Amino acid sequence: MPAKPMNDDPEGSAPSADENGAPVKDGGTPAGEATAEAGGTATPARGATAPARGATTPDEAVTPLIRGIAVLRELTEADGTLSLSGLERATRLARSTVDRITATLARMGYVRVDGRDVHLSPRLMELGNAYLAALRLPALLASRADALADELDESVSLAVADRDGIRFIHQATRRRAMSLSFRIGDLLPAERTAPGPLFATEWTASDWQRWRERRTADPRDLSFTAVPPRKYGADARDDEMFVSRTREAAANGWAVDDQLIEPGLVAVSVPVRSPHTAGDHRPPACVASVVSHTSRHTAHSLRTTLLPRLRAAVTQMEQELDRTPPPPPGTPPSNLALWTGASKQRLGRDFIESLARGLTVLTAFGEDRPELTLTEVAQATGLARATARRALITYEHLDLVTPTGDRTFALTPRVLSLGFPPLSRTTLPDIAHPHLSDLTSRIHESTSLAVLSDSGEEIQYTARVATGRVLSVNITLGTRLPAYATALGRVLLSDRAVGRAEQAHTLTSVRSQGYALVDEELEEGLRSIAVPIRDRSGRVVAALNTAMHASRHSLRECVTDLLPELTTTATRIESDLHTAARFTHVPLT
Repeated sequence: MPAKPMNDDPEGSAPSADENGAPVKDGGTPAGEATAEAGGTATPARGATAPARGATTPDEAVTPLIRGIAVLRELTEADGTLSLSGLERATRLARSTVDRITATLARMGYVRVDGRDVHLSPRLMELGNAYLAALRLPALLASRADALADELDESVSLAVADRDGIRFIHQATRRRAMSLSFRIGDLLPAERTAPGPLFATEWTASDWQRWRERRTADPRDLSFTAVPPRKYGADARDDEMFVSRTREAAANGWAVDDQLIEPGLVAVSVPVRSPHTAGDHRPPACVASVVSHTSRHTAHSLRTTLLPRLRAAVTQMEQELDRTPPPPPGTPPSNLALWTGASKQRLGRDFIESLARGLTVLTAFGEDRPELTLTEVAQATGLARATARRALITYEHLDLVTPTGDRTFALTPRVLSLGFPPLSRTTLPDIAHPHLSDLTSRIHESTSLAVLSDSGEEIQYTARVATGRVLSVNITLGTRLPAYATALGRVLLSDRAVGRAEQAHTLTSVRSQGYALVDEELEEGLRSIAVPIRDRSGRVVAALNTAMHASRHSLRECVTDLLPELTTTATRIESDLHTAARFTHVPLT
């Protein structure tokens, strides 16, 4: 079936009926559903997802895009995994619509469908990465936040304002039994945090009114899934306390959270002022916080012992912002959405082209493209101006994009609500496992991932998928083996240029050829071939292998048949790892 013309897409229109023929209102939501996207009032609008309460869906909004965003947000709220039937219930969409949306997202690499369950995939983080890159604050300030955390031996976070909430953009946590569970992208209500009063000093009368409306609609904070709900609904005293805290923050230049989120948690915050602003007033670009618990600090001791050091670090952050000029315009991307036509031809009705094309609009933004005009969005994606315009209208309605000036648009922090919080805690074994499963099903041999021990003398298996053979390699996760005696270990050692003199030639050869092949050296009859997994800097951080009985594949077949499959899988794992690790720390084990 030929691809639909980009300027004549029935999927992208706002139809008068849904897939089942049900009447729709406001150009996109079936009547009576009262979903968050339509500003319905049957349930409290999610603090992390909904547009302004009572907002009407624009006539030109792209309905499939609204529905696709709803699916991604429900998966995010479910911590990254939800069944197809669960998505049907949560979104109130027809099962056929959910199936088509998930098929489209799977084609984009944004989700993985495993039987009846749908899982968010690391590639989805490219949407949040686009916002964080355009924001530039994590790239400029994260190292100073990490250094402060090391100096104080306490957790340090950076947060930005998101309407009447705050959203984390960086976390430097301490590894303790009692530690923080907040993730990058998590949204918290402003009134229950230390950064909240600092951001509220900039609120207008309409901002305060919106906050009060939200408090009335959701007095227990049930829409903020990153914090424990209030046991009892907030009352007028709670509202007045936040107003008072905001006045104090304006006067002091700092604010504290004395167990407002949950008992035992305390924090102190200082604003990092925006650079290059006209006049004397410099609003917060973000807020830096030191977070601890009452067994280590009280709110008073945070103020007296840690606040001066936090202020000194913030001064350095502001100096970093002041002396760093805006990046020069780079080569803009082009034709980001052109691949969707071929996918539509291949998958037919199961692929919703308007959803895929709309999502590529978010990836058009970046470090040297923080603000784009409609024309620039169209050029970057390869979409017709009318199609790009309707996508921007949809995103503005969903509060994912905001007008910023003379016909320009920018991403909002709410883009982080599209899968970033659960995916920001992913590990390399989590990333690798589905790829190992695919590889094992293709080559019908067991596959493994391993890392080098701290001593450099052993490897440790961190992920593994076994094949269903009577005679197979039996290795459990956590197993350690001598590094040099294994193909996995030689790949890992070759990047470190270590080893005795007699091993140097072998490791040099492994490094130059890009793989290691070990034949019956660890155990008689055992043959293994391994390839490296590299991080964003090009450093080998893990190795991928397959091992089998020597009778099943000759040495030549290992290179001609198995090596290309291993290399392809390693490239896919690296792609996901590089996306996930751009603004987050990805543990290797």
